[in-house]
Amino acid sequence: MEFNRVSLDIDENVATLTFNDPEVLNAIGPAMLSGLNDALRFVQSPANRVRCLMITGAGRGFCSGANLAGDGSGSGENEGNAGSSLRSGYHPLLLSLRDLDIPIVTAVNGAAAGVGMSFALIGDIVCASKNAFFLQAFANVGLVPDGGATFMLPRLIGWSRAVELSLLAERLPAEQALDWGLINRVYDDNDALMAGAGEIARKLAAGPKSLGMIRKMYWDTWHNAYEQQLDLEARMQTSAGASQDSAEGRAAFLEKRKPDFKGA
Repeated sequence: MEFNRVSLDIDENVATLTFNDPEVLNAIGPAMLSGLNDALRFVQSPANRVRCLMITGAGRGFCSGANLAGDGSGSGENEGNAGSSLRSGYHPLLLSLRDLDIPIVTAVNGAAAGVGMSFALIGDIVCASKNAFFLQAFANVGLVPDGGATFMLPRLIGWSRAVELSLLAERLPAEQALDWGLINRVYDDNDALMAGAGEIARKLAAGPKSLGMIRKMYWDTWHNAYEQQLDLEARMQTSAGASQDSAEGRAAFLEKRKPDFKGA
C-alpha cells in the first residue's frame, strides 16, 4: 500500500516500510513525514496483526536526511526555526518507533545520513549492504546532530568515536560500522541484504509477545539504575509468564515440538 512518499508491504506478519522518494535519496520532507506517520499508525493497529517492522529505502539510498531543498509540498524543510520542525515532526515519530510493541529491523541499502542515520539506528537489528554508509552530515551545513544522535552514538560506540563522527562529518562505511559495534550484520549487496534482513524479520515475526517486552527493557537500561532494572525484569517476567505465548512455549518444550507463537 502507498502513503505519501512511503510504501508499506505486509507479508507473513512483517510490515516492510520503505522510504520512497529515490530521486532525492529518500530525503525526508513534510510530505514524507506525513506518510511515515500514516504508515506507522497502520503498523500500530492490533487489527493489522503486524509482528515485526522492517525499514528500508527505495533506490540507491536508505535516507539522506532532511530535505533541505523542500519536497514540493509547499513547506520547505528547516525554514525558520529548525528546532520547531524537530519537535513537531521528527520527535513524535522517533518516539513512536522507540515505543513499538514489536521488534524493528532496519535494512540500510545506501546512504544513511543526518536524521536518516537516526532512523537506521532505531532498529533493534541493524543490517546493511557493503555499499551502505553512515554520515553525521550536520556540520557540513552548519548544524548540530539531531534525531537523538547525541544520545545514541556515545552509548553505542563510545564518546570519542561519536564526537569524531559529528565533528569531522566523514562517511562511516558499513564494514567499519560493524567493526565498531554500531550495526549487527553486513551483506555483500542489496539483494543479499533484503534476503538476510527479511529472514531475520520473519523469524522475529514468528516469535512470542515477549520480544516486544525485551526491546523495551533494553531501551530502559539507558536511564535505569541497576535496582530499577531488577524491578523492571520482575514486572516484565510476570507479564510475559502470564501470556498465551509463554503457555505455548512451555507446552511445546514438554511435548518436544516447535512452538506456535501467536504474538499474544
